[in-house]
Amino acid sequence: MLKNAIWIFVITLVVLFFFLPSYTRMQDLRQKNEDFQSLIDKLQLENARLREEKRRLEDDPAYLEGVGREKMGIVRDGEVIYKIEPLPTEE
Repeated sequence: MLKNAIWIFVITLVVLFFFLPSYTRMQDLRQKNEDFQSLIDKLQLENARLREEKRRLEDDPAYLEGVGREKMGIVRDGEVIYKIEPLPTEE
């Protein structure tokens, strides 16, 4: 009876010795796969947002004007831009 238990224990150790590295590698690969899928989802959302902005820049003149004014500082002829700076604080 004790001899059978020892053999079962030895066989279990051998099986663990051979399959444990494969199992840990599989877990690592599964985690990498989840990380990459998360990155793909995030990039797909960003891509959709950029496509929508491209469409608006091509098709919506009011949006194009707003972006030009805000990001590039473009003004119409005859417009005057007043830049108001806050007063310096005394310490």
